[in-house]
Amino acid sequence: MFIQRHIQRHQLPCVLKVYNRFTDQQIGYLGNASEDGLMLISSLPVLVGPDYELQLRVPLPGGAWQFINLAASCLWCREDQTPMHYDSGFMLLQAPHEYDEFVHSLRDFFSFRPAANASA
Repeated sequence: MFIQRHIQRHQLPCVLKVYNRFTDQQIGYLGNASEDGLMLISSLPVLVGPDYELQLRVPLPGGAWQFINLAASCLWCREDQTPMHYDSGFMLLQAPHEYDEFVHSLRDFFSFRPAANASA
């Protein structure tokens, strides 16, 4: 019988906050990210159509933060399965190289890969 989890569960939306980079106001949490876009989870619906200036604040070891500024356009917004939450899809218009590194880091961290010394 399965008793213990073998893979640690990571609650990404509880960690990575997304801000309006000009007003410094939090607008939601990062739901997922790719090289071309991201999904935002928020407590208020996001207006579809306009471009947004977003900022990801990524925690670093030692308590420091990395700020990643993005220009993105909201393509869609719909109610989340969680009451009083909304999911919004953004297409990136402008993103720094640090964002690509961030996406690759997430992919590597959350990927299931066989151990290098595992026998076939």
